[in-house]
Amino acid sequence: MTSEAVRRVQSGSPWEESFGFARAVAAGDRVLVSGTTSFKGDVLYGEGDPYEQAKVAFTSAVEAIGEFGLDVGSVIRTRMFLTHSRDVDEVGRAHKELFDAVRPVSTLLVVEGFVDPRILVEVELEAFRGAVNS
Repeated sequence: MTSEAVRRVQSGSPWEESFGFARAVAAGDRVLVSGTTSFKGDVLYGEGDPYEQAKVAFTSAVEAIGEFGLDVGSVIRTRMFLTHSRDVDEVGRAHKELFDAVRPVSTLLVVEGFVDPRILVEVELEAFRGAVNS
């Protein structure tokens, strides 16, 4: 794969600059979205609310694939990272609202924590730019 086949998109997150990563990378038919939280700039949306944090994070991740002309229907994999198992149902509800018709493969993990202790949820997406058959 040549470097022309790879395109990177930044979201403006301060962590992208300090850690040296892109919000999303398209390589061939795949578009990968890195870990996304409910932070927008310096503001954390949905503080204390795992459902709201998941909705905001997934919406931001879907916006990132939008930079490649894709939408929620192109999503083939999701990953959800939570700090508390008690939040599984609320995060699952947010996931279902966005992806019920799409049914991507999905993984949910409970982790010890994130770089900011107010973050309850982080998500990742993988999308496909080719024809999708149901």
